[in-house]
Amino acid sequence: MDYIKIYEVGPRDGLQNEHNLIHTPQKKWLVDGLVQAGLKHIELTSFVHPKYVPQMADADVMMDHATQTYPDSGVQFIGLVFNQRGYDRALATGCNSMAFGVAVSDTFSQENTRMSPARALEITRDLVAQARRDGIWTRVYLMTAWVCPFEGPINPWRTINLAERIWELGIDELAVADTIGHAHPLEVGSLMEELGKRLDMSRLAVHLHDTQAIGLANATTALQAGVRIFDSSIGGLGGCPFAPGAAGNLATEDLVHLCYKMGIGSGVDFNRLWEIIYEMETWVQRPVGGRIRAWWESVCATKPDLTFET
Repeated sequence: MDYIKIYEVGPRDGLQNEHNLIHTPQKKWLVDGLVQAGLKHIELTSFVHPKYVPQMADADVMMDHATQTYPDSGVQFIGLVFNQRGYDRALATGCNSMAFGVAVSDTFSQENTRMSPARALEITRDLVAQARRDGIWTRVYLMTAWVCPFEGPINPWRTINLAERIWELGIDELAVADTIGHAHPLEVGSLMEELGKRLDMSRLAVHLHDTQAIGLANATTALQAGVRIFDSSIGGLGGCPFAPGAAGNLATEDLVHLCYKMGIGSGVDFNRLWEIIYEMETWVQRPVGGRIRAWWESVCATKPDLTFET
């Protein structure tokens, strides 16, 4: 059976833009639930100043908890880092997998990190070099790969050029990000095909949002292009505080179901995901869940013992 790798961003990207403060015990419960559901790659937090992203103020506590609770579980916990201070904080918690970010768009780069893409690439180069010396697994987000909230559509050759420069740093994984969810399926598929010709497709990921209700369509064309690493967020939560119009991420439950329909495994317990989603609704105080929710609940209402093998 063909398989995909799901890179769960719910605890970080999913929660960072929520207005209601999600407390540390709740986050620990969420992480426990995701691990029990079979998710093996979880972006846990970001090591940024709490002034800018208050939801991530407990980054050190959360990473320390995860690394101490699941030391030999085979689950990868990733911390997002943008500078030396963040790197040092992450390292001190025992974090052994880190993600960094470089934007194609000049304007978004300034809004998101207050630096130019060239400067962000320079810092990322230094951090990746340190990580390699420290035995840290590395990922880089290539942000605004298709569309920028400030500059509009991005020329794909700008994205390809920057992707190749990032790849030369010797990273383990490159995540090509539709930061605000405005890309369409044809351009997602064509860009990933081009990148796959130049780079190692087995280490390329896509980070999709569902802003315009075509996240699953974009995922499908990425699958057809050969991508097998997908970012998603439990309940479809998410959004970037510095990217106007960025709605929720592609929902993990939608992605799992899509792959199930196509005969592709994910290793995720679909039923367990819903237990987590219903609990999280009480935290954010609104309905959450992917596009599959209405259908799934209608089926469960008539078949209470329904199982879902992934």
